[in-house]
Amino acid sequence: MITADLTGKVAIVTGASSGLGARFATVLADAGADVVAAARRLDRLEQLGEGRRIAPVRCDVTDAADVERLVETALKRFGRIDICVNNAGGSSGGPDRQATLEAFRGVIRLNLDSVFALSQAVARPMREQGSGSVINISSMFSLVASAPVPDAGYVASKSAVNGLTRELAAQWAGDGVRVNAIAPGAVLTPRVAALLDEARRAESAASIPLGRLAAPDDIAHAVTFLASDLASYITGQTLVIDGGATVQFPLSMRA
Repeated sequence: MITADLTGKVAIVTGASSGLGARFATVLADAGADVVAAARRLDRLEQLGEGRRIAPVRCDVTDAADVERLVETALKRFGRIDICVNNAGGSSGGPDRQATLEAFRGVIRLNLDSVFALSQAVARPMREQGSGSVINISSMFSLVASAPVPDAGYVASKSAVNGLTRELAAQWAGDGVRVNAIAPGAVLTPRVAALLDEARRAESAASIPLGRLAAPDDIAHAVTFLASDLASYITGQTLVIDGGATVQFPLSMRA
């Protein structure tokens, strides 16, 4: 029986110092993978790796030299790379009336350029192995506008991640390298939980068909699935995990 056992696999996870990235790293390690956890905050990565199969590496994914060093470190320590989770990202562009072109480009560089750069770098050893799984973290806002908090740069970059996922999947399928994306909706990470009081949390949950915000494990288990042999025939797809948020009409359009 095929299971999500990742024993013997080596994974890179970016943006792993907190939030979803930290959970991705620990869940992959718990499934048996050796994990190279990358982020700019090395102290948090070191805490994450205590007692687990996690190697912390300081990395700014917008720095080409850092990206190459990250891949070289993983290969030197473990000899292969089987899984890459492009999780690092952010938003700062804001509504178009407020965002500068410089800020917009900064979001594109972080959310899109870095995904291409690291994916391209890990694809080299994956092609030599004849196998690999790249998982890009997109957003439900790659499919719908980001109201009530507009952010043109974020929406544009995450939409482009979906397209990049399809294109790289098509280019690399013949080499045994799968490329997929996950588009989460609202996730109750520790940071989000700290920002929402009980009333706001209930209001947010009420707007989602399944009646709750996602738990980090709702997304992390999908990462493990796509990284494993259970998903060996899946490539070029964007898996939306949003509790049904993107399948309903806006509240303002309902009778």
